[in-house]
Amino acid sequence: MILLITSSARAPECAQAIQQATVDNVQIASTLQQAGAQLRSAEYAAVVIDQFLVEAEPDETELVMQHLGTAVALHINFAISGVERVVRELRAALNRRKREALAARREAEQVLRSELKGTVTAMLLSCEMALGVPNLPQTAENKLRMVYDLAREMRSKIGLIQ
Repeated sequence: MILLITSSARAPECAQAIQQATVDNVQIASTLQQAGAQLRSAEYAAVVIDQFLVEAEPDETELVMQHLGTAVALHINFAISGVERVVRELRAALNRRKREALAARREAEQVLRSELKGTVTAMLLSCEMALGVPNLPQTAENKLRMVYDLAREMRSKIGLIQ
């Protein structure tokens, strides 16, 4: 969902163009106070803010910015920007947000993989050593084999070399 914050008379036209271009629902807030209430009640992928409102009400703008969550904020001067430009800028911002989220996810996966690598290897080695203990009770051996198999499965799932 996208939130369009503007008091411009072209707001409905712009919202319709954005909705057609992004296939996202678009809500319109004509004031920053109204936008703040909407941001507190729903999640948005993007928030398009009229530069006029930002300059006219800086304190209220700051409050709105605090409630963005994961939404990308896009400041547009509706007085000089056509609908096509707004749509183009929004698409670019949403694409940039997707790329950044994907990069962050990949980095988090890599960090997790690196952190688990040593732990899984230690588990496998400990299980192998414990299974080599002479006269190990059958019940303990069965439990150790189960842990060993789970550690091997975990190693496979996190993409560590076999």
